[in-house]
Amino acid sequence: MRSTVFLFFTYKYTSEYAKALVGGLFCTFEALIMDKELALFISGALREDIGNGDHTSLATIPENQQGKAQLLIKEDGVLAGIEVAQAIFHQVDASLKVEVLFADGSMVKLGDCALKVSGSARSILMAERLVLNVMQRMSGIATQTHRIVQMLEGTGTKVLDTRKTTPGIRFLEKLAVKIGGGVNHRFGLYDMILIKDNHVDYAGGIAKAILAARAYLTKKQLTIPVEIEVRNLSELKQVIETGQVDRILLDNFDFDTLKKAVDLVGGMYITEASGGITESNVRKYAECGVDYVSMGALTHSVKSLDMSLKACE
Repeated sequence: MRSTVFLFFTYKYTSEYAKALVGGLFCTFEALIMDKELALFISGALREDIGNGDHTSLATIPENQQGKAQLLIKEDGVLAGIEVAQAIFHQVDASLKVEVLFADGSMVKLGDCALKVSGSARSILMAERLVLNVMQRMSGIATQTHRIVQMLEGTGTKVLDTRKTTPGIRFLEKLAVKIGGGVNHRFGLYDMILIKDNHVDYAGGIAKAILAARAYLTKKQLTIPVEIEVRNLSELKQVIETGQVDRILLDNFDFDTLKKAVDLVGGMYITEASGGITESNVRKYAECGVDYVSMGALTHSVKSLDMSLKACE
């Protein structure tokens, strides 16, 4: 059979995906890393699902049987993962033909058909579950993010994701946030210095932590940004006095204290609020004047968007 289940995904398909993912923010080398990340993910996920063979399809469907299927939307939301779905289908079987009817970021409603696929019936069924798992998860995240973005409209505040993601698919979940209109925070521990409360305590205080971070960046010749978390106005004043940071994370501040904190910063630094932010209070946090609100709930407790892949004529 013309299956390429365990082969790396070809550059033809992944290059466009990588461009969409990195959004022009990263260099070519990092884009190539993302290409490989997608290929490894697809190969691993297919290996997990298929094992030594899809025995149901092998037993019941003739080898040369051709078929068609359509991906049906079962609830309203924002579509995400179409490009990844194309990659999955083509990695399972390069001869499968995929007709995309809605692009990533489209608003879809109950009854819409997002894509059609045709070719080997066995190949379609091998790809089915992975395509659905990815698209349902990503669309759920994009839908949730879009809802938050709408709530923030008019405030000037943007919503950030976090590192509270599913292990192994952070790159897909962060892409979904971006498709939904949110902003990606740091991808991992390597692309930003984020000095949190434990770092401050272990380092011996605010000033020591900041100065140590700057010395480290100079020594390693790194140009990544520095953000520091503060727990109260006293720590905030220490940060302002010390300087040398790019962003201040105001963690678990009540609304009155958050407004005072924003006034103290006075536009000198980018501000981010986090901790206990939900759909019910995100607008109120934004109205305190912060530049960003970060929400782990965008990825760690989202509801998948319901959809199915059905055989058709």
